[in-house]
Amino acid sequence: MKRSIILGSLSLAVLSSPVTAQEADAKPVKVYILAGQSNMVGIGQVTGGGSRWGSEFIDPTVSVYEGEYDPKADYDSLKPVKEVKLEKFGGVSPTPYPGGGTQVVRGSIEMKAAGVYEFRPGYGGSTHNIMVVDGKEVHRKEVGKESVHTPIKLEAGKKVPFKITYLTGDAGGLGWYARLDIPGTLSTVVKENGKFPFLVDGEGNWTERNDVWYKGVVTATADKWLSVGCGAGGNNIGPELGFGHIVGDFHDEPVLILKASQGNRSLAWDFLPPGSERYEVDGTVYAGYKDSPASWEKGSEPEKINWYAGKQYDDCFGAAKVVLQNFDNEFPQWKGRGYEIAGFGWWQGHKDQGSEVYAARYEQNLVHLIKTLRREFQAPEAPFVVATIGFGGWEMAGDAVTVANAQLAVSGEKGKYPEFKGNVKTVETRDFWRPVDQSPKAQDFHYNQNAETYMLVGQAMGNGMLSLLQGD
Repeated sequence: MKRSIILGSLSLAVLSSPVTAQEADAKPVKVYILAGQSNMVGIGQVTGGGSRWGSEFIDPTVSVYEGEYDPKADYDSLKPVKEVKLEKFGGVSPTPYPGGGTQVVRGSIEMKAAGVYEFRPGYGGSTHNIMVVDGKEVHRKEVGKESVHTPIKLEAGKKVPFKITYLTGDAGGLGWYARLDIPGTLSTVVKENGKFPFLVDGEGNWTERNDVWYKGVVTATADKWLSVGCGAGGNNIGPELGFGHIVGDFHDEPVLILKASQGNRSLAWDFLPPGSERYEVDGTVYAGYKDSPASWEKGSEPEKINWYAGKQYDDCFGAAKVVLQNFDNEFPQWKGRGYEIAGFGWWQGHKDQGSEVYAARYEQNLVHLIKTLRREFQAPEAPFVVATIGFGGWEMAGDAVTVANAQLAVSGEKGKYPEFKGNVKTVETRDFWRPVDQSPKAQDFHYNQNAETYMLVGQAMGNGMLSLLQGD
């Protein structure tokens, strides 16, 4: 098998006990089930995201030249047959182009913030164009080919010329841009700061593993070889990316990461495992599995709501079971090969820290969750890794600390649960907290959307899993 060694942000695979390709091909696919709430869904930003362009463009004018686009023509030296100043450029309803012939737009760009930018001119057919900013080609999409983007560094408040030459008659002023060096985005962390270099190839493109498949159910529903965009959207990552690289380096067999997650959910209510019983605190009865509502006054008759304790557990893990029950149809590349549950990962706790009662109950519920998932997925010995919550880093206080301590308490080496020794491990994440000024967005409940945080949590979970698999 392969043994993964982590040096800082770099994952290195070292071969030990070599396995032949034929032997590896005969073994079942290793399945890891990851679950939790929104941060497991994945809110780490890849880039700053796309913004519609508009006021950044100054005095745009479209010139129309006779005939269809000719790649040999020098349109800067030719005389246009028509010129129109565009009153509105970008936004949602730009001034229409006059049409006819080859259309070229010229003007200036003045960005408000300094940074490295990627321009995405056009929409639909109008994306067939060549865009040049300050003398540098930043976009090219020829008919029948994919867009080629070349980032450019621009100064704040400095006007630079731009030109867009449209290659077909379908032309218009819609367009988008993205800043690629916003602190804490994956693009900045990897391409500017030099961390996690295995995530890009020699040309700066995001790498894709062909030995680790990702599938999400309920949310984060990408279904592809592991790369960026397996989080809440195409511009997001979750811990699956760092985790997948660690376990993918370790196993000779292919790996399936099956993620079942949903945001804003508590373990004491939404994810409450089957078999959990009602309990009472200070005259209030709290729901057991399948009960509704979440709580009611002792001695009263509760009125049910359109939700019940454990519904999110049923939805998430029920969907995961359906995928595995239809394994050959879901993953035809592995048809007839079979699978085995290699391990579980859990990262959750924000919703429970909002209730003193839920926080106090967290440890008991987590122990029950671990046992129930192993039983329901018929994997009684499967390693289980828990990541603590880390909101605010080591300045965390109140019920959040109660939840983090509960997560730490179940770790096998603590000795509190002897049956978890060597098969359950909790990894600490508070060192991975990044403040707002190092992050894409002021959103503490999503770790400020900092991609480095999500990568480090995923790697920590992956290394925790390896320590269990190797018996360390």
